[in-house]
Amino acid sequence: MDLIRAIAIVGVILYHAAGDWTITIQQMNQMNQFNFIRWAVVDVYQSLGRIGVPLFVMVTGALLLQPAKNESLSTFFKKRWARIGLPWIFWGGVYFAWDFLVVHVQFTSTVIIMGIFDGPYSQFWYLYMLLGLYLLTPILRVFLAHADQTMIKYFVVLWFLGVAVIPLFGLLSSTYQLNTNVFTITGFVGYFVLGTYLLTVQARRSTLSIFMILGIALTAITTYVLAATVGGTEMYTFQQYLSPTLILASIMVFLLLVKIPTPSVQKEVSPSKGNKLIKIISENTLAIFLFHVIVLESLQNGYLGFAINNNTINPIIGVPLLTTIVLFVSLAIILLLKKVPYLKKLIG
Repeated sequence: MDLIRAIAIVGVILYHAAGDWTITIQQMNQMNQFNFIRWAVVDVYQSLGRIGVPLFVMVTGALLLQPAKNESLSTFFKKRWARIGLPWIFWGGVYFAWDFLVVHVQFTSTVIIMGIFDGPYSQFWYLYMLLGLYLLTPILRVFLAHADQTMIKYFVVLWFLGVAVIPLFGLLSSTYQLNTNVFTITGFVGYFVLGTYLLTVQARRSTLSIFMILGIALTAITTYVLAATVGGTEMYTFQQYLSPTLILASIMVFLLLVKIPTPSVQKEVSPSKGNKLIKIISENTLAIFLFHVIVLESLQNGYLGFAINNNTINPIIGVPLLTTIVLFVSLAIILLLKKVPYLKKLIG
């Protein structure tokens, strides 16, 4: 689970570092070969990075939805408050200050109220999504404790049809579309349940690898096809968290990582430097998730006296370079902040 969390946060930063390169059909047709290659590589980076959030949700489901979990509602929600409530207050204050002092958003009561209701910055959507899953967790625990494998599969299939298959009809026809109310299991709840269910799935690594590559490749290829035919924001349809290709890729990556053997007790006594680093990153993923945008924007916008962005460096090199810098700078600052008394519980 530590490894999955560490890879997930790298994915999130990778996607944000790559950024969305929205182009029109005309711009696609006017690209020279070099610029097309740059765009294609960024497309692959984005397709890889989008797997990060589904991995986080599946890890959360694997840890919280175990049938053996048995705790009162008050105990459960007290733990969850400590998990996301306190960090929301701390980082929310940080990002309100960032908005007003650095981004120069006009200070108004509307901005404050909307920031509380919808999040003070873009990445805070994740905390609100987690809150929704936490509210469902006590109910889903009862369901999973009594449901057999057939019932769980039925739940997942209904979710997949509702979030991944039916929405595609809109791309094929604007006239003939099934009423979306038919499928009411929506959002990230499917990933949440899959986190527990996939722990019981047995499959060959070679098979998982093939379907993982297929899912990532189809995500990148369909993005290109939509960019060449439709353009605009719709070109990213298959890079959405709930697209069929991204669901496929995310499930395969999760299963592959779950199958990596856990170090033996003897090795855990003196873990390698790599394992130590993975553990440290894993323990701080929430804080990194919330904080890294400040580091990223500071580097992209030149707030530190230099800029790393698409205008200053080739994204083929710049995206992984920026991802690495943002990850370790964010981690270093968070570890320093956690040494300050009383801040450790607030940071996440």
